[in-house]
Amino acid sequence: MEPFTIATGTMDHAQNVFIRVYTDAGFYGVGECSAFPMIVGETQDTCLVMAREFAKLWKGQDALDIEGRLQQLHAFTAGNNTIKSAFDMALYDIAAKNASLPLYQYLGGSKRPVETDITIGIATPAQMAKKAVDFKANGASILKVKLGKDAKSDVERIKQIRRAVGSDMKIRVDANQGWSFDDAVFALKGISEYDIEFCEQPMRTWYDDSLPELMKLSPVKIMSDESIFNHHDARKQINSGSCDYINIKFSKSGGIFEAKKIHDIAAENGIACMMGGMLESRIALSAKLHFVYASPNIKFYDLDTCMLGHLADPCIEGVTYDGYYLNINNIPGIGADADDAFLAGCEKVVIS
Repeated sequence: MEPFTIATGTMDHAQNVFIRVYTDAGFYGVGECSAFPMIVGETQDTCLVMAREFAKLWKGQDALDIEGRLQQLHAFTAGNNTIKSAFDMALYDIAAKNASLPLYQYLGGSKRPVETDITIGIATPAQMAKKAVDFKANGASILKVKLGKDAKSDVERIKQIRRAVGSDMKIRVDANQGWSFDDAVFALKGISEYDIEFCEQPMRTWYDDSLPELMKLSPVKIMSDESIFNHHDARKQINSGSCDYINIKFSKSGGIFEAKKIHDIAAENGIACMMGGMLESRIALSAKLHFVYASPNIKFYDLDTCMLGHLADPCIEGVTYDGYYLNINNIPGIGADADDAFLAGCEKVVIS
């Protein structure tokens, strides 16, 4: 993919793993995960090692017992949520196909308009402002701006972007843990005059105990991302008054099963959620859109992954973009698969 820079580093390729879980019913489920080592501590290689072990655990087991199969993975190893999310996804694909329903209907959802933001990676203020203008000219109405390198420069970045695009575009920012507490206060106060929707993850997770104080000082709403991997994290963040919103990602939660728990506890407490992701292809993006349709408390959509410079598309069928709006067909299951021609050039492991 085209190089993309955030506060924790630059990625120039996606470290993705694709799986198929075969059943004795004559069909298989698909799953995909995207390792982002600077965030989750997993790489493509670690995912492949764990995937071999996970596959052995599931031989001869009931694929429709989703909770039971996932508990096997959790009992085998702590963490490793990114590769677990691919296996979780495959189970839900199987369950929905078995019910002859698209996944969103299997999950009890219905379609609604979903418009994604579009992300601007860290560069000079002038370069980022130009990118914002280009996105606006292309029809975008919501910008997500990566910050977190330097608080003073970050304020200048937002100043130039807002002046370049005018007042009609929504702007949200993501510091990716890049600021100290003092820098976060400075930056959030500095960018507040430019009509900022919210700021994701202003500080490192080890400063979570300072978030309640930051919440009191910040004129900009705070969204937790890296601070929340599971529903226990969500409960603690909510109970301590540490966030206004929550960003849900399968690579953090381990997939749909735990993501729903995060969604539900947030909904119970009036905390709106966003659907986010790493560098997934349209395969995992399809699963995310199904989950959005079944999750009414997801109010924000950061589903621009496949618009950020992917130089290959391994997916057949699946989610489509109409400008910045997403849609998907009603094929049973996730409705997406990998192109076998693309897979022919990939490393392949079979556990039979």
